Amino acid sequence: MPEIARFYGLIIRMYAEPGVPHNRAHFHVYYQNHAAVYGIDRIELISGDMPIREKRLCEAWAELHQDELAENWNRLQNGQLPIKIAPLR
Repeated sequence: MPEIARFYGLIIRMYAEPGVPHNRAHFHVYYQNHAAVYGIDRIELISGDMPIREKRLCEAWAELHQDELAENWNRLQNGQLPIKIAPLR
């Protein structure tokens, strides 16, 4: 699963599954022993859990980079490699 960004201990990834229909564009977030899935069209937690601080950091980053996340989703669904997205600083 390609890594899109990494910051403050958070790792952001997307699955590359061209030709496999998904119900909703999303990305995965990993932090220590936590994992979560967030929707892209509306930045919201779909499943999993994160500590509150990391949840807020992830959501802030995703709001800033929502267009880039959507572009990477489309790239991966078309069999292309994603483009790295700048971390939150």
